[in-house]
Amino acid sequence: MNDTDVSKQIEQMVRFIRQEADEKANEISVSAEEEFNIEKLQLVEAEKKKIRQEYERKQKQVEVRKKIEYSMQLNASRIKVLQAQDDLVTAMREDASKDLLNVSHHHFKHQHNYEALLKALIVQGLLRLKEPSVLLRCRKEDLHKVESVLHSAKEEYAAKAHVHKPEIIVDHIHLPSAPSSDDPHALSCSGGVVLASRDGKIVFENTLDARLDVTFRGKLPEIRKLLFTQVGA
Repeated sequence: MNDTDVSKQIEQMVRFIRQEADEKANEISVSAEEEFNIEKLQLVEAEKKKIRQEYERKQKQVEVRKKIEYSMQLNASRIKVLQAQDDLVTAMREDASKDLLNVSHHHFKHQHNYEALLKALIVQGLLRLKEPSVLLRCRKEDLHKVESVLHSAKEEYAAKAHVHKPEIIVDHIHLPSAPSSDDPHALSCSGGVVLASRDGKIVFENTLDARLDVTFRGKLPEIRKLLFTQVGA
């Protein structure tokens, strides 16, 4: 083989090697680009996922805040309604207390027969206490009326309880007077009596104010139902 042939073979080998190198380089380039595109796509999807998660988190926070604000507004509205209802009931209670003054007022004594009411309150107190001797306390302005009905009250109690007439000692300490506009916060009493056992261990408050409190508490559910059922519905 001469030099020319050798040279040709070498050139062929070089071309073959170069071709293989080019093909290999091309394969590496394509593979690298594919890997780069895959990694880039994964990074993009990861970022999209983070953005979606962050959006969902913030959306949930907004929904929670809206629910909290709605709940607070709803509670505030309920409190206002309850306060308005309580104010109305309190006003009714105050109006009833003012009406009690008419029962013992001298201008209305014929209409209400306050003396007969005092007698009934005393008899009721005696029946509750069932004591042979009791202390009685009343307002100073009612003292004369109380003394005028004591005897008949004792007789009525004795007849109802089938016992001897009890001893009733009128206390020299009096119940507070009727409410006054000069001092509306002072202790007051609209009328009636308080009876107690001689040792003071048993006390039965039978004033008009106490009777109103008992009646009002007992009727309060019915009052609220009549006033507020339609509002609540």
